[in-house]
Amino acid sequence: MSDYLIAPSILAANFARLGDEVDAVLEAGADMVHFDVMDNHYVPNLTVGPMVCQALRDHGVTAPIDVHLMVQPVDTLIQMFAEAGATYITFHPDASHHVHRSIQLIRDLGCKPGLVFNPGESLGALEYALDNIDMVLLMSVNPGFGGQAFIPSTLDKLKAARALIDNSGRDVRLEVDGGVGVENIADVAAAGADTFVAGSAIFKTGDYREVVDQMRANLATVSRP
Repeated sequence: MSDYLIAPSILAANFARLGDEVDAVLEAGADMVHFDVMDNHYVPNLTVGPMVCQALRDHGVTAPIDVHLMVQPVDTLIQMFAEAGATYITFHPDASHHVHRSIQLIRDLGCKPGLVFNPGESLGALEYALDNIDMVLLMSVNPGFGGQAFIPSTLDKLKAARALIDNSGRDVRLEVDGGVGVENIADVAAAGADTFVAGSAIFKTGDYREVVDQMRANLATVSRP
């Protein structure tokens, strides 16, 4: 299994000083920067576009940028975020008319593709896509807003996704987004996740390093196969 990665979501950061916020959270030990991209169409909110991604790259951020597209259609924004410096680009299968084509577009643009599954959605699309992606992202809240509570049924879904990934023999990251914090990160990891999006749990505290260190300490208690 891959090493654990912590990916703070900038959705919870102070946008008036975003570059400094991202620098601070990476210096505190985070691994990636997570973008929650919402279009007020696929989900009921409007957040950030590729110019913000480009601005962070221009600011000097070299860490991986993990872009979660909650938009419809997806292909145009895939190209724009790839050009703006994204590392991972994930999207929802029901937001693309041709899932495999969108996956291939991400790959052709030099980024790592992934699929995202909402809480009430089956993992059916993975059967035909798992050989072509680098990440599976399970939403543990309904997408659209930050600060929501973790949906417990996600743990069983994580176990199912982990089994599919392990059976494929491929190195595919299993990410969770929504309500993940110090108190439940070990349970989420025990269910199979290796990549953890945390927004409010990190950015709404006074000491980013303390939170990231505590998350890693709790992850260290998880026995891994």
